[in-house]
Amino acid sequence: MLLWLANLLSTEVRAFSAFNYITLRSVLACATAMAIALAIGPRMIRWLLDMKIGQAVRSDGPQSHLAKQGTPTMGGAMVLTAIAISTLLWADLSNRFVWVVLFVMVGYGAIGWVDDYRKVVHKNPKGMSAKEKLFWQALIGIIASTYLAFAVSASSTSKIFELIFAWVQSGFTKDLPSQADLIVPFFKNVGYPLGVFGFIALTWCVIVGTSNAVNLTDGLDGLAIMPVVMVGSALAVFAYVVGRVDYSKYLLFPYIPGAAELMVFCGAMAGAGLGFLWFNAHPARVFMGDVGALSLGASLGTIAVIVRQEIVLVVMGGVFVAETISVMLQVGYFKYSKGKRIFRMAPLHHHFELGGWHENHVVIRLWIITMFLVLAGLSTLKLR
Repeated sequence: MLLWLANLLSTEVRAFSAFNYITLRSVLACATAMAIALAIGPRMIRWLLDMKIGQAVRSDGPQSHLAKQGTPTMGGAMVLTAIAISTLLWADLSNRFVWVVLFVMVGYGAIGWVDDYRKVVHKNPKGMSAKEKLFWQALIGIIASTYLAFAVSASSTSKIFELIFAWVQSGFTKDLPSQADLIVPFFKNVGYPLGVFGFIALTWCVIVGTSNAVNLTDGLDGLAIMPVVMVGSALAVFAYVVGRVDYSKYLLFPYIPGAAELMVFCGAMAGAGLGFLWFNAHPARVFMGDVGALSLGASLGTIAVIVRQEIVLVVMGGVFVAETISVMLQVGYFKYSKGKRIFRMAPLHHHFELGGWHENHVVIRLWIITMFLVLAGLSTLKLR
């Protein structure tokens, strides 16, 4: 919106042409989102308190968590509002990738909102049933995955329908261009053709999997939001590289026209996340809830698919992966052994808490691990 206005004014005042630089708009999107989050945060917390939308705490968990009973949840709506407004203000709204990421974020945010609302307002501890939640996650995921299979392969929005028509005309056998291949990091020119159905399946798994992984990680004050900020910021670098024909050629990445615009969304995500952390730092005044965790995780997965860094996302989001695997192992072994456990409690952060670590120690140490994993992911830009 503001980019259109700046372009209009640049014909009279040349200084406004600076807003065409995506790096400047990314920084401004970050600052705008953070300002919005800080501005609406106190009002949203008061509203959540008035509505008695408070967190229910498990009695079988760490005893220190009992003091958090009644802390406002669904604060992720603050993050989504800041991201959406900032992105709409600073992004190029003709870009096809901006809209699909916003669609995924809002869609998964709606799922999380309904789930949280049923839990805390209707006093239904189960919220949405697992089948209902998975159905809506799968539906939004399959829509986004199908669109991205052709959007990533097309050089522009107008070419998307040409690709779809050619694929249908070929009897659903036509392969996608090489930029849709699965990239293996640390190896030059190593990519695996996925085909349309393979691309859709992988993308669906990445979006749904990342969404739930971030949701499982969101169990301590500030634990999930800071890794989201760090991973999102790193994905902004990849978006800039694959969206530039010169940098992508030099660094041996596929060129994805329009992908660089996702830097604005990533900047907004970082700013909104830091603004939310202002209120979510220990002792938290508000929790993110499913509305924030599901949507932010799905957004990260969608961006990783667009910039063709699905494997690197697993590396940089290693904390999310470890938390998810800990739950899978715990549940699987509990059923197999008829009541025995591998961890004191799952997800993994509760295991460390019950082992005597203070909550702040768990959070900060997992932040440090994430920082090193993000640096490892960024090293794949050159180490190939």
